Amino acid sequence: MSDPSEGNDSHVVVDDVTMRFGDREVFSGRSCAFPKGKISVILGGSGSGKSTLLRLIAGLVKPASGRIVVDGNEITRMSERRLRKIRRSVGMMFQGGALLDSMSVFDNVAFPLREHTDMDEEEVAGEVHSRLESVGLTDVDALLPGELSGGMLKRVALARALIRKPVIVLIDEAFSGLDPVSTKLIEALLVRINWEFEMTMILVSHHIPSTLRMADQITLLLADELIQGTPGELTRGGDPRVERFLNENVDEGTDILTKMADFESEQTPQRPLRAE
Repeated sequence: MSDPSEGNDSHVVVDDVTMRFGDREVFSGRSCAFPKGKISVILGGSGSGKSTLLRLIAGLVKPASGRIVVDGNEITRMSERRLRKIRRSVGMMFQGGALLDSMSVFDNVAFPLREHTDMDEEEVAGEVHSRLESVGLTDVDALLPGELSGGMLKRVALARALIRKPVIVLIDEAFSGLDPVSTKLIEALLVRINWEFEMTMILVSHHIPSTLRMADQITLLLADELIQGTPGELTRGGDPRVERFLNENVDEGTDILTKMADFESEQTPQRPLRAE
């Protein structure tokens, strides 16, 4: 399995990080690295710190110790003013989308541009429509979030995360609450965007089938260890803890090695399967 250490192809590095909320320690001494231009998926049980790790990378919370390097910048001790500059290159899609219910689709996607750039409204409109088209949405400007399906909500949230053309996109639970058809649609969309724009994507997910199909790298947070590797390395590595986690979270009654063989025979839309 991959050594979670800093390398030339690492776009994000988490080095010996300990995170606490009050007296509760979420994790201690965790280290991992996420490759540039690839799709990385973070897996783990409830309370393992998956979303916390994403928020640490975004600079939304600070660790008790250790360092975090994002796009070549060590952000752990940065001031909020300097962090705002770094965040220009990082997009984030929050769990549930976090769209503003009282604002239209157009205004939700336009919000970061209006708040953080000097674009005029014509320029804003051009960028908003370009991002919405890139996620397969047209003629939705006036709709409110409450009028959208689950899959459409995810795509609007993704469009907003992409609106400032980030080089790194952090995505928290892209597939939660979606039916199988919508799940495959979002999966294919993420793969296509990563493929076309060579964008680094780091996803938190609980959806094992999509993870095995689309991930270049998996980061598995266990109670006492962090394990990284490709889907093939993790499923064939012989680690009983990894096999137990994957088997418990994939379709009931299906052995993970059998399931992996099925995934490797599939074709992910827009590009070959990248399991190895």
